[in-house]
Amino acid sequence: MEDFQHQLLIVTGALICFSALLKCIRFMKYTFPHVWSALPQAFFRSLGEWAVVTGAGDGLGKAYSFELAKRGLNIVMISRTLEKLQRVANEIEQATGQKVKVIQADFTRNSVYKNIEKDLEGLEIGVLVNNVGMLHNPLPCRFLNAPDVDENLVNCNIISVTKVCTVCVKSKGLILNLSSGLGTFPCPLYTIYSASKAFICTFSKALQAEYKEKGIIIQVVAPYGISTPMTMHQKPGLITKTAEEFVSESLHYVTFGDEIFGCLAHELLVIASDNL
Repeated sequence: MEDFQHQLLIVTGALICFSALLKCIRFMKYTFPHVWSALPQAFFRSLGEWAVVTGAGDGLGKAYSFELAKRGLNIVMISRTLEKLQRVANEIEQATGQKVKVIQADFTRNSVYKNIEKDLEGLEIGVLVNNVGMLHNPLPCRFLNAPDVDENLVNCNIISVTKVCTVCVKSKGLILNLSSGLGTFPCPLYTIYSASKAFICTFSKALQAEYKEKGIIIQVVAPYGISTPMTMHQKPGLITKTAEEFVSESLHYVTFGDEIFGCLAHELLVIASDNL
């Protein structure tokens, strides 16, 4: 009996040490991405000439559009408000010298995809950022008391991801599907939003397993606090990042697996929560 207990303690200790080692490795990867897995300067441009960004008028979509243009890609910006798209497109063209094409589309309507496919025809698309999304209850709210916009949310947060994936990258390329940290666990009071983001996590991981051998990188990005219009411009701090900070950092990690949380602060938040 004593021998069994002794062996059990040894095995338990070894498992704890191994778990701690994995967390240390994970921490080091996200702290020193240039050392761990440095991307070539021309990595993004080597995937194709154009990047497509949905929900590109503000917030994360705008930040991804700017950052990918800085890295040598022409940009297709897709969003609902044409005036906002045109203003941001002009800013990107003047700042980077890259070409920018805008497509007006309301992703709560399923009739927009034929026009999107037509407007993208003939473009060498190497990067897709599925960023568009909506949060129908910015403040915590019980499911039965939430606004009745479930169909719009499903169309915008779920259908858009599947439809745009079929339109854009066909062979090699990079697909970044924006989820949320709230989609990695059941989140009461944000029930529908959390469930829609959980779909994106599962869908993206399964899609990567199907198409990895074809040279397509499919990654789900699940951030926590980011200061954007959707979060009512929360004050940036240690955990809450600006959209620009988050995007610039998250693009260093596109080869780090099928799911990331996008920045070191959010990765540490997940590591800490795993110990609770």
